[in-house]
Amino acid sequence: MPNYRNRMLAFMLNFIPGLGHLYWGRRVRGVLYPLFFFGGLLLGFLLAVASNEGEFMLAAAICAFALWCVSMLDLTIILLRAPAADMSSYPYEPTRKGAADAERFYTILLSFVPGLGHFQLGLMQRGLSFLISFFGLITMMFVITGLTNETVFLLFLGLLPIIWLYCMFDAVQLVHRKQAGELLVDRTLFDEWESGRGEGKRSKVLATLLSAFPGAGQMYLGMQKRGLQLMVLFLGSFYIIDVLRLSLFLFIVPVIWFYSFFDGLQATSRYDHLPMEDRPLFDWKGDNQNWIGLILLLLGIYYVTMSLIVPVFDRFLPEFRIEYFISTYLRPVIVSLLLIGGGIKLLSRSRNKGSRYEDY
Repeated sequence: MPNYRNRMLAFMLNFIPGLGHLYWGRRVRGVLYPLFFFGGLLLGFLLAVASNEGEFMLAAAICAFALWCVSMLDLTIILLRAPAADMSSYPYEPTRKGAADAERFYTILLSFVPGLGHFQLGLMQRGLSFLISFFGLITMMFVITGLTNETVFLLFLGLLPIIWLYCMFDAVQLVHRKQAGELLVDRTLFDEWESGRGEGKRSKVLATLLSAFPGAGQMYLGMQKRGLQLMVLFLGSFYIIDVLRLSLFLFIVPVIWFYSFFDGLQATSRYDHLPMEDRPLFDWKGDNQNWIGLILLLLGIYYVTMSLIVPVFDRFLPEFRIEYFISTYLRPVIVSLLLIGGGIKLLSRSRNKGSRYEDY
């Protein structure tokens, strides 16, 4: 058995019967335990539905619980009998390529459950902080919702994808640092936050949390131009899609959010290691400045027309139905022409670049 497998992680994984055995290298038991466990529950459920009697389901649940106890006891005996891993040279001894690939694979795979990837790396406190934060938030929100009968508290469950993404990113960064020979310190997120404040530095944890709102994390780390542009791009996309009724392009909003969030995570990981360069997404000077000014001018004219001029015409000349004509016919035509023009412009640029390369 390779010495990089973690006993505590194997034990915790086995709360799903067989998963701990599979992780420890006992493939036959790792297949048989979940097969009998979930198969028995499914069989009891089908028999209960077919016969309309709950005794079958109760019997299946009792048998499944007994099998779960046997699986846990079996793995506990295996873990106690296994020889202790030699960690005297850790982490300075270079990891063999096969072991490094396996460790990286298991870390990424286990990180789909927040905290388990950190357990694989031996970072118990950090893994527990992620595990408790993720499942504690779920439990707390459902308990509060049940007690108050107010479903508005379930909106806080929107923090779960943020915690999950940060945990996955953090585990991947740590496994690369470990395999590079760096000593990993088992610190919780709150310890890291406090240490950053004590040294007069910006907190990486706070920067990560602020990255959930596009541009805020970048601005906190000192990249004002890049953060401002990301924030304007995200909020402006909502405004433009709402004003022009372009529901077809709503997919752009999550794309911008994910780009901004991962850009914030990259900036956070570079902080304290590499110099921070405030590179804007778009250059406001030259032709870009002219295009941005033209777009803002057209949006202003459109807003004034639809908010002031068109309602006046519809009031005094209702038979022309100007607002209906604009929303039904004119707006789709304008949007279509803009998309076609933008596509032609991009194609002409790519051809010009190709001709330049051919000349060289």
